[in-house]
Amino acid sequence: MARSHPLELVRNIGIAAHIDAGKTTTTERILFYTGKTHKIGEVHDGAATMDWMVQEQERGITITSAATSCFWRGTNGDKPEHKINIIDTPGHVDFTVEVERSLRVLDGAVCVLCAVGGVQPQTETVWRQMNKYKVPRIIYVNKMDRLGADFFAVFGRVKERLGTNAAPIQIPIGAESGYLGYVDLITMKATTYDPADDKGRNPVTGPIPADIVEMAAEWREKMIEAIADFDDSIMERFLEGEEITEQEIRAALRAGTLANKIVPMISGSSFKNKGVQAMVDAIVDYLPSPVDVGAVKGVDPSTEAELEMPASDNAPFTALAFKIMSDKYVGRLTYIRVYSGVLKKGSAVTVAYRDPQTNEFRTRSERVGRILEMHANSRNDIDEVYAGEIVGVIGLSDVNTGQTICTDAREVVLESIKFPEPVIQIAVEPKSRADQEKLGTSLQRLAQEDPTFRVFTDPESGQTIISGMGELHLEIIVDRLNREFQVQANQGKPQVAYRETVRIQSKAEGRFIRQTGGSGQYGHCWIEMEPLPPGSGFIFENKVVGGSVPKEYIPAIEKGCREGLLSGVLAGYPVVDVKVRLVDGSYHEVDSNENAFKQAGTIAFREAMKKANPVLKEPIMHVEVTTPEQFVGDVVGDLNGRRGRIEGMEQQMGGVTVVNAHVPLSEMFGYVTTLRSLTQGRASPNVTPSHYEEVPTNIATEIIAKSQSGR
Repeated sequence: MARSHPLELVRNIGIAAHIDAGKTTTTERILFYTGKTHKIGEVHDGAATMDWMVQEQERGITITSAATSCFWRGTNGDKPEHKINIIDTPGHVDFTVEVERSLRVLDGAVCVLCAVGGVQPQTETVWRQMNKYKVPRIIYVNKMDRLGADFFAVFGRVKERLGTNAAPIQIPIGAESGYLGYVDLITMKATTYDPADDKGRNPVTGPIPADIVEMAAEWREKMIEAIADFDDSIMERFLEGEEITEQEIRAALRAGTLANKIVPMISGSSFKNKGVQAMVDAIVDYLPSPVDVGAVKGVDPSTEAELEMPASDNAPFTALAFKIMSDKYVGRLTYIRVYSGVLKKGSAVTVAYRDPQTNEFRTRSERVGRILEMHANSRNDIDEVYAGEIVGVIGLSDVNTGQTICTDAREVVLESIKFPEPVIQIAVEPKSRADQEKLGTSLQRLAQEDPTFRVFTDPESGQTIISGMGELHLEIIVDRLNREFQVQANQGKPQVAYRETVRIQSKAEGRFIRQTGGSGQYGHCWIEMEPLPPGSGFIFENKVVGGSVPKEYIPAIEKGCREGLLSGVLAGYPVVDVKVRLVDGSYHEVDSNENAFKQAGTIAFREAMKKANPVLKEPIMHVEVTTPEQFVGDVVGDLNGRRGRIEGMEQQMGGVTVVNAHVPLSEMFGYVTTLRSLTQGRASPNVTPSHYEEVPTNIATEIIAKSQSGR
């Protein structure tokens, strides 16, 4: 089997946006117009191809990112056929992990904005994630048919809130119920849709309507000005009043988009089947192929030298596992993005990664059984996969998200994926003895799929605790336990995932000595502890001089300190943002061993923490409430009553106010229900994790007392 499309004609793109901006509807239309599906699947009917999970169909939201591929020649017959690999991502903040891991392996993205809502909180989160991975993107302003749609207001918000050099390459003809199509500012032609053709398959191209000719000329000039900001040759010709050709504009737009210097903006109404074909044209014209992205950088696990793996079928095979799924038909399914080389089914591969606990590189051998081309949850067996493709593989039994798959001839570790920490936890317990046996294995399988979902057993109560990114996240997990794994479980009340840290520097000794018959145990160390800036995690430094602690025991002391991180001294919560410096110690020729030094490390860590003025920290949520003006007072009063800090209020069109606040997560349980009753169901909240802050003393005292009484 040979490669179906040259690498330069492949596009790996994601569709990402705030919840309800219309990502999945847009993806369904792309599949319809490219001939991948012959029937348009609607989200509100629970029939969208990409929302295949039962929970997605019931709620009308995307929960898990789904991959598919399609082919597009474009509306111009002279364009070669391109292969577009698409990942449709969730918009709800609880499932932000799906966006993060998808953007890590994609080459370009379509950011979908609602023509009424514009830039919303999750849009900003997604935009930051795109910036982090330097993903070239285009903006598709959807829902132009909705009441209140305003393309130009959205453009203003994009410039202001996202701080980007956005440039409309088309402007809409009409809006709301009068939305008819768009003017292409490159060709200066209008495309309109026949109201009788409800599928929008035969748009009509013609002259620009007389009433918007001047406006189109003005916006074309703005587009060329935006290009001139980064293209000197176009700048010179623009200033001299020379005509710039279509080909030159397209070439400059493509170069600028690939370099993240400009973001083309287009409009449409996916639900009304208008503007989607032009958006797919823009994907092909302006977003990168794997060749444009170039070689991917990695590290040689044996020498730690930097390596570059070129986007070529002739290079050694290199891929990144970015998603794990448990499938009831095929078992463990690993989604991979191939960066270089070719993989054949049945091949032996090397799994390479950096161990997060020890920071050391590890490799092991596995074998790929089957290779699957994915279309949502259906699949097609293929014999081999080439550079630049995204596929599912079966047979990798012990691969985790973010690990590299390569060949033993050229081992390499690519940059992994960092995920946010869970902020909320609940206790779950099985309803019967039969469920007890299945609960542990089912939860572990779910944890392998989702890196923001954690499972652990409370050492004090023996309860199984699950933690995640929000109430909806954990609700879906419990629902999946029941439906997919047939495990009936009761759940406790949500609990806040508090953290502990320190305020000042301290020094402490850890001494572990046991003398029983025969050889004893001897481990002894001195450590210094100091606070780190929020989000820094844990740093261990070896500052021992003179060999007072032999080198072979230092990793054991670090391991002991890392065990101390798991349970703080105040209320047993995990410890974050501390630095430990090993400065001294002693050993015994006969009795010293790794275990003794590990125990000494844990003892020293706990003692140092007690002396370093330990404090509790709680997760703070960013709350944005969009409410009619008459309810602003009630909304603000309620947020203040929840220990909220109002950060600002912004009035918008249509008598609507957006209230921004920071509120502790512990005060947010049941908030949606309260808000509905306060505002007659007319306000909509958006709650996203923001940061951790110190818990006020009176509340911290209660939490500590409660945890100690439960021990």
